[in-house]
Amino acid sequence: MPKRNVIAIAAVVMFLTFSLAIFAQWPLFPTPGAPKLANGQPDLNGPAPKTADGKPDLSGVWSPQRGGPGGQGDGKEQGKGPGGGPPPPPAPSNGSTRFPQGGFQNMAQNMPGGLLPYQEWALKLRNERLAENSKDHPDAHCLPLNPVQLWVHPQPRKFIQNAREIVMLAEPNGGTRQIFTDGRALPNKDDVQPWWYGYSVGKWEGDTLIVESTGFLDNGWIDENGSPISNEAHVTERIRRPNYGTLEVEVTVNDPKTYTRPWTVAANQRLMPDDELIEFICGENNRSTPHLVGK
Repeated sequence: MPKRNVIAIAAVVMFLTFSLAIFAQWPLFPTPGAPKLANGQPDLNGPAPKTADGKPDLSGVWSPQRGGPGGQGDGKEQGKGPGGGPPPPPAPSNGSTRFPQGGFQNMAQNMPGGLLPYQEWALKLRNERLAENSKDHPDAHCLPLNPVQLWVHPQPRKFIQNAREIVMLAEPNGGTRQIFTDGRALPNKDDVQPWWYGYSVGKWEGDTLIVESTGFLDNGWIDENGSPISNEAHVTERIRRPNYGTLEVEVTVNDPKTYTRPWTVAANQRLMPDDELIEFICGENNRSTPHLVGK
């Protein structure tokens, strides 16, 4: 099972754990009906699949796009995909590229100044968390991550889609998130118990899935530096699959308690074709917690 190293900063914890974990997974297994190149490898620039009702099928195992266009940025050989196959498609030339790509360590790392538009108290809390080496990040204690950070986490996530709902299985900490697409309304956040992942409903506008989420636990974390999110937050995700190997994702956080204005980052994903998630039991043999220290 994956095992955490004895370190203080949650980001380094997860990086090292992921590096070990990638060697303990299912062998690649061909996806039926996937577009293929002449050499038999998946054609990541091929057409996106559709469901029986004509909607884009978001199913698959996805990880963040990192590095330059067409590059892996994930420790594998540059210019090659999983199993030595073709590289992932370049970042899309429209849509979510108008927003900076969010960062796992710092959500605003690609924004001017590298800072989110914090309220004064939120910036103070973020700086305090960072000064303490992020030792209290839920991820370092095998607790769930906020959905905003899940999109940029280096470990992958899997979508399972049907007409009623889309389930996101997150490899980090074995997370499960439900996005209901059956027409139900988003519950009033004051009428439900706050959840780590919040409550999410989705609807299709053309080929774009619009996901609205609320009902989060208060003072959550959305990056390793400690940027907070409150129980007042309303998160909107816009998800498109322009081709077989790409998800264009825009994440908008509207949290007036924490930020002076709404802000949006891209969280574009690339497909891990024919791959599966590993079983990640974070709490098993976790010996690092006593060694997480602050100043």
